Amino acid sequence: MSERKALRPAAEGLATTLPPLMAAAERLAASVLTGGHGRSRAGRGEEFWQFRPATAGDAMRRIDWRRSARSDQSFVRETEWQSAQSVMIWVDPSQAMGFAGALAQHPPKSYVARVLALALSILLLRGDERVGLLEPELPPGAGPVQRARLFAALEGLSSEADYGTPPAGPLPARGRVVLISDFFADPAPLQAFLERAAGQGVRGALVQLLDPVEQAFPFAGRTRFESMSGALRHETLQANDLRGVYLARLEERQALLGSLAGSAGWQFHAHSTGAPAAAALLWLYRALEQGAG
Repeated sequence: MSERKALRPAAEGLATTLPPLMAAAERLAASVLTGGHGRSRAGRGEEFWQFRPATAGDAMRRIDWRRSARSDQSFVRETEWQSAQSVMIWVDPSQAMGFAGALAQHPPKSYVARVLALALSILLLRGDERVGLLEPELPPGAGPVQRARLFAALEGLSSEADYGTPPAGPLPARGRVVLISDFFADPAPLQAFLERAAGQGVRGALVQLLDPVEQAFPFAGRTRFESMSGALRHETLQANDLRGVYLARLEERQALLGSLAGSAGWQFHAHSTGAPAAAALLWLYRALEQGAG
């Protein structure tokens, strides 16, 4: 089975084989407002926030017929709380995410990232959350139609860039954002993104995906390093001499990511593609629940 054909069942399988996560999703869907997540106080955010155009995934009961009667389009009346519950996901589409270790005992980072994003979307949509993508731009929506759109967008995800950075487009008003990447790019654009998000009251989570080879640097002797696009190359006769420097820089990068996330009120998590993706999904789900307030 090709990677593309395996993507949907792998994502659904990851979601359905996590009983604690599914139980939590069902409890949340039954106890909070449609689109709410982790609501902690009765009456919070019940004030009118805005009208927005209805999408294919919206239930008929959510349409405001009085407002819709004044135009040719249907509109949904959102409360302040519901408006804050859009979850936008960004999966790094860069060439670097296509890397997998030489032993090929696990899939590339790009595949794990898409499966993780789809599994999270499935769980959130089952809880009546509204989910969208930052890149390619897909406005938040709900229901099975949005689920199909998310799959189609992530299925064709690609970029010619060596390394990826979050897009500079609009963020959901006081919503939540998930960024999934190896975060090997220049950290300045990420820092700017997080500062902008914090200024708009947007909370979220960073998930760094690394291949086991990238974590251990198991190279020795003559080695040629080349970026996935082939644009960057470096050859050395003593690769083992670089291990200490590389691991120190990786540790510094992860410390920086944690610091940038913390300064913005976000959370950071590093995950190995050689480990079960269920652990990362559980962490993400809980991180979003904790950051919903």
